[in-house]
Amino acid sequence: MNAVEIEQAITDLAEQPFDPAVFPYAFLEAFGNKATTIKRLQVGTTNKSDLGGVLQTSNIHILTCDAGQVTQTLTALKSSPATVRAKAKFVLATDGVDFEAEDLTSGETVACAFKDFPDHFGFFLPLAGISTVRQISENAFDIRATSRLNRLYVQLLKDNPEWSTAERRHDMNIFMARLIFCFFAEDTDIFIGKGRFTETITQMSTRDSSNTHEVIATLFRSMNTKREERTAANIPRWAEEFPYVNGRLFSGADEVPRFSKIARSYLLHVGGLDWTRINPDIFGSMIQAIAEDDERGELGMHYTSVPNILKVLNPLFLDDLRSRLEEAGDNQRTLLNLRKRIARIRVFDPACGSGNFLVIAYKEMRAIEAEINLRRGERDRASDIPLTNFRGIELRDFPSEIARLALIIAEYQSDVLYRGQKLALAEFLPLRNENWIVCGNALRLDWEKVCPSENNTVRLISDDLFQTPLDQTEINFSNEGGEVYICGNPPYLGSTWQDSYQKADLQGVFAHRCKSWKSLDYVAGWFMKAADYCARNIASAAFVSTNSICQGQQVPVLWPLIFSTGSRIHFAHTSFKWANLASHNAGVTVVIVGLSASPPALRKLYTPDLEDKFDGMILKEVDNINAYLVSGSNTIVEKASKPLSEQSEMSFGNKPVDGGHLLLSASEADALGLTKAQERRFIRRIYGSAEFIRGLERYCLWIDDQHLNEAQSIPTIHKRIEGVRSMRLESRDKGANEMAQRSHQMREMRIGTKWTIVTPRTSSEGRPYLPCGLIDSNSTITSEAFAMFEAPLWNMALVASRLHLVWVATVCGKMKTDFRYSNTLGWNTFPVPTLTEKNKADLTRCAEDILLAREHHFPATIADLYDPEKMPADLRASHERNDEVLERIYIGRRFKNDTERLEKLFDLYTKTTATTGKVTPRKTSSRRNA
Repeated sequence: MNAVEIEQAITDLAEQPFDPAVFPYAFLEAFGNKATTIKRLQVGTTNKSDLGGVLQTSNIHILTCDAGQVTQTLTALKSSPATVRAKAKFVLATDGVDFEAEDLTSGETVACAFKDFPDHFGFFLPLAGISTVRQISENAFDIRATSRLNRLYVQLLKDNPEWSTAERRHDMNIFMARLIFCFFAEDTDIFIGKGRFTETITQMSTRDSSNTHEVIATLFRSMNTKREERTAANIPRWAEEFPYVNGRLFSGADEVPRFSKIARSYLLHVGGLDWTRINPDIFGSMIQAIAEDDERGELGMHYTSVPNILKVLNPLFLDDLRSRLEEAGDNQRTLLNLRKRIARIRVFDPACGSGNFLVIAYKEMRAIEAEINLRRGERDRASDIPLTNFRGIELRDFPSEIARLALIIAEYQSDVLYRGQKLALAEFLPLRNENWIVCGNALRLDWEKVCPSENNTVRLISDDLFQTPLDQTEINFSNEGGEVYICGNPPYLGSTWQDSYQKADLQGVFAHRCKSWKSLDYVAGWFMKAADYCARNIASAAFVSTNSICQGQQVPVLWPLIFSTGSRIHFAHTSFKWANLASHNAGVTVVIVGLSASPPALRKLYTPDLEDKFDGMILKEVDNINAYLVSGSNTIVEKASKPLSEQSEMSFGNKPVDGGHLLLSASEADALGLTKAQERRFIRRIYGSAEFIRGLERYCLWIDDQHLNEAQSIPTIHKRIEGVRSMRLESRDKGANEMAQRSHQMREMRIGTKWTIVTPRTSSEGRPYLPCGLIDSNSTITSEAFAMFEAPLWNMALVASRLHLVWVATVCGKMKTDFRYSNTLGWNTFPVPTLTEKNKADLTRCAEDILLAREHHFPATIADLYDPEKMPADLRASHERNDEVLERIYIGRRFKNDTERLEKLFDLYTKTTATTGKVTPRKTSSRRNA
C-alpha cells in the first residue's frame, strides 16, 4: 500500500463505530498487513502481548481500554516486558474517545481525539515499511486532499460515464482545476467567509443531489462575470457575493457533471479540509495522477521531496543568489541591483508535469527578494518577480494547468507570508489571463520561442482554460536581458521501452548529428536541446536523469555531441536514490547533471556520504567533471579490441546456435544412456551467468571432430545432431546455414586445457564484488559469460577487486539494475599499472585465498557467498586483502572511496591511451556538424 491508500484506510476506520475487540486488527490491516498475518495474531500464534492487547513483533503493541484510562494504559504498554522482548517500535492506546501513541525509537508522541487520529497517519508509516516519514508528516494534508479528490473524481466518472471518454475528459479536468481553486480560495479569505463555497453548495443543493451540478455551475458563472454585469447575466443573489476571478479559470463552458448523493458527500468532505495547509510545491505532482487512468494505481507516488528538487536548483543558480545576498550585506545599491537581477531571471522546466520545480524555484526566489526588501526597509513592497518568468512545457493538459494553478497559489501564499494577508488579497484578483505553461511535446517545440531571453510582448489572451498558442512566439512576455535556468526531471525511458512516437522524437533531435542515436535513453533528447539552448543564450541547465546516460555505450554517443556545442558539466550529483512515497520503495538510481556554456573555474561535484543516514552529500570542487561524472579530463572511454595494459585477453564463451539440442539439463544428460567412458568423451559441464552464480547444473554435448563417427553411432546423440542441423538450415541467418555442416559443434569450441577464469556477463549491482572464478579443463562456458583461457591467476585478482567493479559500473553501464559486463569496454580498457613479478605473485596469492575461502563454505553458491548481508567473514577478509594489495600497487595506500578510485583510473586511462595511441581522447572544444 502507498501513503494515500493508507490514509484512506485509516480515515474509513476512524469513521466506523468503535469496537475495542476489532480496532487493533483493523488498524494493522489499514497499514497493509495481509489477512493471513491478521489471522495469526487473532488466534494468538504470533500475538506476544502480555496485557491482553495485540503485540506484533518488531512493530507495535496496541491495547484498547476503559474510558478515561488511555494515558495510564500507554504507560503500561511502555513498561511491558513483552514490548521490550518483541522490540516493538510503537505503542498505542485508545478508548474510542481519546487516542495516544508513542514512537519508542524517537520518543515522539501523538495525543488527540480518536476521530482525529487519521491526521497523524504519517507518524505510523514505518509500520508499512515507508521510510520517507518526515516528508509525509510535513505534507500530510496534501496526501489527505489527494485521497479525497481521487474518490470524488472516480465517483463522478461513475455517475457520468460520458465524461470518462477521451472527448469529455478534457472537460472533467477543467472542472477539477476549478474545484481545487475554490477550495483553496474559500479557506484563505479570497472568498469572503471561511468555507463559503462548500457552505453555499450545502445550503443551495438538495440532499438528493439532483441540483448540485446546477448550483456549482451558477457559482462558476458568477466568478466569470464582472460585478457590474451580473444583473444582466441573471446571477442569483446567493451567488453574487463571490468575487470575479476570471484569469481564464472560469471562462468558457460552465457545464458541470451531475452528482449522486455519494459524490455530493465526497465533495463536502473535500471542502471540509483545511486548504490553508496546501503545499503547491508537491500537491500538484500527486494530484496529477488523479486524472491519468494509467497512473491512478500509483496514486500518491508522484511526490518529489523538496530537498531533492533543491539538489538541482541550489547549485544551478540559487546558491549563487544567496551568496550574492550575503556579500551585499546592507549595501543599498548592491541589494537593488540584485533585486533587479532576480526579477529578470527565467526558470524553464521543459518537462514540468504539475510544476513542482517551478514552484520551489519561485518560493525560494521570493524568500531572497523578501530579505532584500527587509534590508532596504521596503517590507510591504510588491514583488518584482513575475509568474510569467516561470515557464514550462508539459505534454498533458491537466498537469500543465495544475502547474499554472500551483504557481498562482504559491504567489498568493508568498504575498501573505512576506507582505501580509491584506495586501495579498487586495492584489490577487482578478487573475491574469496570460498563459505561460505550454501544453505540447518538448522535443518537438522550439524552446527559444517558448522561453526566449530577448524582449517580446504577449499577444495571446484565450478563453479556453487549457488552450496554449500554436505559434509559441505569442507567449513571449517582456523580460529583457535576463538569465535563463533550465531544470526538471524529464522522462527517462531506455531505448527498449520507447514507442514509435518517442523514437521519432529522438530522431528529430539526433538523426542529423549521429547514426547511433537509437541506443539513447529518451531523456537524452532534453540534454541535447538544453545544450543547444545554452550555446545561443545566457543560460544554464540541470536535469535529473537515470545514471545510464553517464555510463557505458551511451557516453560515446551522447556526450561528444553535447560537448561540441560548447557546453560543459558545471556541477553534478553522482548516483543516489530518488525515492517516492511507495511502501518498500528503494527509488530509482539517478544522477543530476548541470550544463553551462560558461562554467565557473571550479566545478561542484557532489557524492553521497555513505556514513550519513539522512542522504547527506559530500561536495568537492574540481577543475573539470567528465561525462562519467568523475573529476578529470573529458576523455571518452571507447571499446578496445585488446587490453590496453598487460592483462590477459578475455573472450566470449561458446555460442551454441543449437535450437536447444546441444545444451542439456542433468536429467537430459542421463537420458542419453551413455557409458562412463562416453560421458567423459562427449559431455562437459557448461556455465553461463546464471549457472556460475547460482550453481545451476547444465551440460552440453562436446564432440571433437575425431570422435564424430562414434558420436553419430549413438542414437540419442545422433538425434540431437540432426536437430541442430535442421534448426540451422531453416534459420534466416546465413551464418547459421553455413554452420549446418558441423552440426555436432557449437559456433565456437573454446575450452581451457588447464583452467578457465570465468566472468559472467550479467550480475546484480547489489553484490560488493563482481562474481568471477575458476573452472576446470572438463568444463566450458556459454556466450553468457566471458573467459580467459589458461590465464595467470593474478588476472582473477583484478576482476575480483573493488577497483574493477567501480570501473565496470561506470564505463559498461547496466541492464535494469544489473551490471552488463563487456570485455571490450570493461576489461580491455581497464587501466593497470606495470606489474612486477612480485606484484603478480602477490595478486596470485590473493586470488588463491579468495578461492580457498569459497571452498571452505562448499556447497554455498556465489549468490549465497556474495549476499551483502550474509557474506562470510573470511571471504570478505580475503577480498579486503586483495583490494589492499592491488590499491597499494596503484597509489601506495588504500583509496579513501570510490570517487578517488575512479579519478585515479581515469587519469591512468588518459595517460595510457595517450602513450599507446590505441584510443584518442575526444576533442570537445570544436563544434561537430555531423
